[in-house]
Amino acid sequence: MLRHSLFLLIATLAAPLAAQETRVAADAHVPPPATIDEAAWLIGHWVGTGIDGAPTAETWLPPMGGTMVGLFAQENPRGGLMFTEHMYLLEEEGSLALKLKHFNADLTGWEEKDEMVRFPLISIEPCAAYFSALTYRCDGENGLLVAVRMKSEGDEVEELVFRLTRREQAARAEPTP
Repeated sequence: MLRHSLFLLIATLAAPLAAQETRVAADAHVPPPATIDEAAWLIGHWVGTGIDGAPTAETWLPPMGGTMVGLFAQENPRGGLMFTEHMYLLEEEGSLALKLKHFNADLTGWEEKDEMVRFPLISIEPCAAYFSALTYRCDGENGLLVAVRMKSEGDEVEELVFRLTRREQAARAEPTP
């Protein structure tokens, strides 16, 4: 099953990684004060390459009621849909948290019906948000770097890094037929 062959997200690993982009919160971590407006720089459509160099896309809608809704889609190397993520970046107890659910290409969920993966905020900067085991930060003038700390079905820990470009910029860079 695709769910078991893909990496499983974990948010509390302490194993060090070389040249890591992600940070991990300590057990007693208290998320810092933050508002959804501080993450508004994420709004828009981003495209790039993801797992195995296959195309990926991520879209963030403007805040509504203290929440930004996002969608991530990852193709497989053969061009089919590998999986998607439905994400909420929300204000929670005076800070921010990112919550997400994974879906296979047939829309069956990875997590149980009422379960989700949750990333508490570690720190926020003008163009970066560091959650426990997940990073979003600007990468150059029109780029976005997304990094997530992952664990495979074994004990190996790795960090996946996605480099994306705002869709408006990517469209201008594509050759005209």
